[in-house]
Amino acid sequence: MSTIRALGRDDWDDWRALWAGYLAFYRASLPEATTVATFDRLCAGEDGLFGLIALDDGGRGIGMANCVVHASTWSRRPKCYLEDLFVAPSARGHDVGHALLEAVKQAGNERGAPRVYWHTQAYNGRARSLYDTVGRSTSFVVYEM
Repeated sequence: MSTIRALGRDDWDDWRALWAGYLAFYRASLPEATTVATFDRLCAGEDGLFGLIALDDGGRGIGMANCVVHASTWSRRPKCYLEDLFVAPSARGHDVGHALLEAVKQAGNERGAPRVYWHTQAYNGRARSLYDTVGRSTSFVVYEM
């Protein structure tokens, strides 16, 4: 059974390891200064950002969710964007991802943002099979400039 709570400054080592695993999964790299600044902003709740961490029974980080609550032009209420979700490989298949998604939904509601959305890679079949149980995919295509 895991515990999910708000990310705090004492979670740096666990969050950093999870973040590194997340970046490695997507074959991405970021400057260390960006990683440090991201963690600081998540902990401070800066710009609508917030983080959640899942801990195992021994208190070790086994999953994380990084989110941002933002205004919407389609609603008078803000939305919650789940920007990053990662579960340690050793914890997969034990409902940690599902619990994190439910915790994100609750945290969004607490911040006045009842709608949660996220993107994932088309090839991420394992995550998509989880996402299909809690949400619906849309026909939108993401563009970047």
